[in-house]
Amino acid sequence: MKRENLILLADAYKYAHHKFYYPGTTQIYSYLESRGGWFDETIFFGLQYFLKEYIQGQAFTQQDIDEADSFLQQVFGRDDVFNRAKFQYILDKYNGHLPIKIKAVAEGKAVPTGNVLMTIENTDPECYWLTNFLETLLMQVWYPCTVATLSNQIRKVITQYYQETATDGAEAGIDFVLNDFGFRGVSSVESAKLGGAAHLINFSGSDNLAGSSMAINYYDAQKVYGLSIPATEHSICTLLGKEGELEVFRHVLKSFPTGTIACVSDSYNIFRACEEYWGTELRDEILNRKGTLVIRPDSGDPIRTLLEIFEILFSKFGYTVNTKGYKVLPPQLRVIQGDGVNYTEIKNIYKTLKENGISAENLVLGMGGALLQKVDRDTQKFALKCSSAVINGKEVAVEKSPTEMDAQGNITESFKKSKGGRLKLVKINGIFKTVKEQDHIELADHLQTVFENGKLVNTINFEQVRANAN
Repeated sequence: MKRENLILLADAYKYAHHKFYYPGTTQIYSYLESRGGWFDETIFFGLQYFLKEYIQGQAFTQQDIDEADSFLQQVFGRDDVFNRAKFQYILDKYNGHLPIKIKAVAEGKAVPTGNVLMTIENTDPECYWLTNFLETLLMQVWYPCTVATLSNQIRKVITQYYQETATDGAEAGIDFVLNDFGFRGVSSVESAKLGGAAHLINFSGSDNLAGSSMAINYYDAQKVYGLSIPATEHSICTLLGKEGELEVFRHVLKSFPTGTIACVSDSYNIFRACEEYWGTELRDEILNRKGTLVIRPDSGDPIRTLLEIFEILFSKFGYTVNTKGYKVLPPQLRVIQGDGVNYTEIKNIYKTLKENGISAENLVLGMGGALLQKVDRDTQKFALKCSSAVINGKEVAVEKSPTEMDAQGNITESFKKSKGGRLKLVKINGIFKTVKEQDHIELADHLQTVFENGKLVNTINFEQVRANAN
């Protein structure tokens, strides 16, 4: 299968920049950061995928240059914007291996926002234009970083409520509390791969097979990390109509007499399903199973629905009260909420369960679009900016410092202010901090070279990524 034409993987305005850079420019040094956003830290993940998929080795061919030349002349309607000689130089001198150097923080690490995560610079003075030409492609690392961060922050919420309300030892099950249901809801298979793998840094529950495949193929994962269970959908539970729903439920239990299974139960009336079907007709069969039935509501207000369901299930199946004072269903029964689930709602759900004396261990979650699709580059405010250049042999610090007007009409400094100079990421008192490259020479730089002149350096496996995050 033909690789994407790297020469065409840039925003159109990039192709004129080789002319716009001031005469005498021989180096452009840029950095990536998460400037803020929903969370005060960002997990760095996904760069190795982009390096392996798009730019390692021979990044483009003669055919790619010819294709780009014809294509871009049509884009601009003129032949003095795209300069094929720039790419021909790289192809002839380096066999298409990109003369750039990329340094980055170890993938999986959580770094406070406002810090450098990655730097990129050209290693051949003729290719000063190449550094920021690659911005369009490499900026897309914002997506797996953001999903990994969101998933990790949800794990923190779940862990907090497990510590406060769950039975001692139940924390071992947290890996399977948040399940990735997002494959069908993302914009592409590539998004499913990147977002799915990002989630697997923090959890093991996933119906997104693409995420596990990505972790194996691009991060040398030693096993499949996304695990799942047999589960029904509405096409199964509605086959016999409203009057046949009980019979379908009975068949579901017979199909897998052991182990954990999930059954969507809101096809007609979730409360009747819990009270009459699961809680009465099939109660003894459930309690005698060697395994767990997970009941899934899939409509209605999540909090109101869950509270009513738990009240019914506690009444029908009984419960124990753990040492922290919270109700726990028998181990043969749990509930999964997979509809209307997002970061804010998850916090509200667990808060409400606690307020009603219900242990967090009774509930697991499925999250689809809100996990993998309802994020964007501004969720964590990602930006890639030039901070240093060499012009006519002199190194200069480069930065922008825009002002903006607030709602009251005051002129203030924008959050988009960038950093100047060559940078490094150090730890001061155990906390990541960005400093100038020449400062704090006694402190180790946590940015490691990961790509140099067409070759990957210091590759990382998925096991280490997970260890860094957890």
